[in-house]
Amino acid sequence: MTDPLFDAVTDGTAERPLGFWKLPPGFDRELASWSSAGPVGYVEAEYFGGVGSQRAVLWDAGELVLGPLFEGSPISQLLRRLGVEPVGDSDEFDAVGLGRHRETEDWLPA
Repeated sequence: MTDPLFDAVTDGTAERPLGFWKLPPGFDRELASWSSAGPVGYVEAEYFGGVGSQRAVLWDAGELVLGPLFEGSPISQLLRRLGVEPVGDSDEFDAVGLGRHRETEDWLPA
């Protein structure tokens, strides 16, 4: 979640939806709405020097069906729920390529 996207989709309230750091206020309701077409997850990971945390939540058919998760590899738990299987020595996180960039901006095209 980049700062410009956060500013564009927030509803302007001060709430912190579901305990996440960067989930814009009100955007959780939008994600729940999108899940009427299929499962929609939201994840956050913050690490520095190998220490940090993850958070994850999943909606399906407009309902919160998993989370919010804050312990025990939340992102891998969400990905397993979506049907992702680990490959070799990799976990679900790496199996879908989430480990290939360290900064949000690295995911964006130049």
